[in-house]
Amino acid sequence: MIRIGAVVVLVAVAIATIVAAVLGPWGWIVLAVVLTAVAAVGVYDLVQRRHSILRNYPVVGHFRFLLEDIRPELQQYFIERNFDGRPFDRDVRSLIYERAKGTAAELSFGTERDIDAAGYEYLVHSTAPIDPAPEPFRVPVGGPDCRRPYSMSLLNVSSMSFGALSGNALRALNNGARKGGFAHDTGEGGLTPYHLGGADVIWEIGSGYFGTRTDDGRFDAAQFADKAANDLVKCVSLKLSQGAKPGIGGVLPAAKVSAEIARYRGVPQGQKCVSPAAHSAFATPRELIRFIANLRELADGKPVGFKLCVGSRVDLLAICKAMLIEQITPDFIIVDGAEGGTAAAPLEFEDHVGLPLTDGLMTVHNALVGTGLRDRIRIGASGKVASGNDIVKRLIQGADYTNAARAMMMAVGCIQSQRCHTNRCPVGVATQDPRRARALDVPDKSERVYRYQRATVDQAMRILASMGIDDPSQLSPHLLRKRISSTEQRSFAEIYEWLGHDELTVDPPETWVDDWRRADPDSFGPPGARRRSAGA
Repeated sequence: MIRIGAVVVLVAVAIATIVAAVLGPWGWIVLAVVLTAVAAVGVYDLVQRRHSILRNYPVVGHFRFLLEDIRPELQQYFIERNFDGRPFDRDVRSLIYERAKGTAAELSFGTERDIDAAGYEYLVHSTAPIDPAPEPFRVPVGGPDCRRPYSMSLLNVSSMSFGALSGNALRALNNGARKGGFAHDTGEGGLTPYHLGGADVIWEIGSGYFGTRTDDGRFDAAQFADKAANDLVKCVSLKLSQGAKPGIGGVLPAAKVSAEIARYRGVPQGQKCVSPAAHSAFATPRELIRFIANLRELADGKPVGFKLCVGSRVDLLAICKAMLIEQITPDFIIVDGAEGGTAAAPLEFEDHVGLPLTDGLMTVHNALVGTGLRDRIRIGASGKVASGNDIVKRLIQGADYTNAARAMMMAVGCIQSQRCHTNRCPVGVATQDPRRARALDVPDKSERVYRYQRATVDQAMRILASMGIDDPSQLSPHLLRKRISSTEQRSFAEIYEWLGHDELTVDPPETWVDDWRRADPDSFGPPGARRRSAGA
């Protein structure tokens, strides 16, 4: 307040001086009051010890803080170009908003992107394109041990908890998913009424076991079975890690743990809610696979899988070895890219930990193909999926379907203010402030979510048809190309390594043989850093 007040006072000094000259005695009285206020601010600046700049530059130093406060807005609205904003550029944001509103999302006069720059990617169209399929493709999820498979849409709502998002935002997402026939992931914050508005639900369970935990924070099988029996729960996803902060848990400050959140999470009201970094129900790959089998039985045969941001290839291969030994497989694996980010996270983790989605997705796909397990397990991709070409690109890289979080938030009204962690979301999406959340009109935003998802999947179907594809199984890495330099571009089939069926178990290639040898189904982590099992 002092910063803003100082700026206002400085402006007021100039105005008051003019007024004083015009109004005579009364004007000079006003000027005296203004100068007194300026002097008070100056004295405060000189005696305070928090900001050195204000001690050296009293009053005028506040201009620096004011400009710093509004820098993100100035950057976003007046400086950045349409195609270089982060994490989503203006072109993509406009695309989402226009599709959500049902208006045209088309441009004219050609692309603004530098298509000659290294790293530019493009899809290969066919000389003989076909008509799009009359209905969007859907993906059957459910392996040999699943008794109640689920038909998944190509684009779904990714995991976002009540607590991270407001109740109104979740209602809008759920209503849109219900109308559009796509799935809504709950996030790890528990299965709440805001997720149970009629849409197909993927119930995510994290290391805190929120909504299905004992008083001491361990997994509660009876509570899980009771909630998993809900007809709206179509799949169960076990979160091992997430893109924004792989390898660490989350913390919900005590001030945010309201009676409502405490009830749904099964934690004490008004106390800090901690999600541990690791699970207590298992500690080895073999135990993880057995736990998944147990969850599937408790859920009466519904599809069960896990989500992770890929880190160690050795750990991933250890899980695959455990699947082969135990003859148990998850029904799906969701690969979260390190570029994901609806969750608040330390900068070091957001910027420097975990594999990006492209690398993580191809690693998981190759590991499953190389161990002969790919036909039993579906792969979901989550990380900056916002447009039709994003969907097609991820399908080529190994995914069967995609999930979107931030794009769905934008369809609800998010303006990428990047205030999610402050509880001061300006549009009522990522906040628990009732006054701010009230601004979000649920019926209107529900329609926007529905329209955005439908239009984006329709565009993905049109792109596939332009490539001559009438079934996703026809996609291959040859159909996605990347510019290597200003004079060379190559396909993903040429740039990256793609394993053959069962290649790891029969004759591992030199590039994988060391990781395959070190992978231990009874231990996460490299040799020499063994962990005891959960039961030890």
